[in-house]
Amino acid sequence: MISVVLIGTGNVAQNLFQAFSKVNDVEVKQVIGRTKSHLNFATATTTIETDFDKLLPADLYVLAISDDAIASVSMRIKETNGLIVHTSGGSSLEALSIHKRAGVFYPLQTFTKGKIISFENLPICIEANNTKDLEILRKLGETLSNRVVNISTEKRKILHLAAVFVNNFTNYMYSIGEDICAENEVDFNLLQPLIEETANKLNVLSPKEAQTGPAKRGDQQTLQTHLEIIKKKHQRELYTLLSNAIKSNHGEEL
Repeated sequence: MISVVLIGTGNVAQNLFQAFSKVNDVEVKQVIGRTKSHLNFATATTTIETDFDKLLPADLYVLAISDDAIASVSMRIKETNGLIVHTSGGSSLEALSIHKRAGVFYPLQTFTKGKIISFENLPICIEANNTKDLEILRKLGETLSNRVVNISTEKRKILHLAAVFVNNFTNYMYSIGEDICAENEVDFNLLQPLIEETANKLNVLSPKEAQTGPAKRGDQQTLQTHLEIIKKKHQRELYTLLSNAIKSNHGEEL
């Protein structure tokens, strides 16, 4: 049994809490957050606390908090022999350098408020500053997922950067599509099958092979028509930038 103190109340913390609570080999002894009302997701099954002076002893302290808060929050964890880890894709192991036992437990997924997801096939990237702690993190990860990967800080930062492109930026494209539909009284839901097919194609094709659209075809007339329809300047600039990037190997710029 691995005992865990979970620090944080956001989307990652809530998903980890739910995931840990469903497995027999992990005990969430305590959840700590700055605001008591934000700890409601854990009140029924574990101890909640806002005071770090009342931190319980545990094998593992998981900091599921924002990147900028990792260093300052970890300094509040004192007099413990437990392993202290953060869940950030973009922060280094050195962010926890003040602790003798430090690691990273990074679930590679997008977490949204109010949506609890399955960890079964979710890649969990782990790192630690010694072999024994790395094995503890592997054991913990394998209670949740069948995809636990040992990856260095440098490689994890690259993976996180790539994740920003394929998830955060892509989702912003969805928001622009929704905005354009709303402005022109078109049902955005009509695009749902297209969104799903675009993602599903990556099961059998590389992103480069799956690329379609007027920019790749060099369909200049359609590209110009689209630019005339787009009302917002920043959206036109983004459309031009992305179209030029797509067609850079297929013809002249817009």
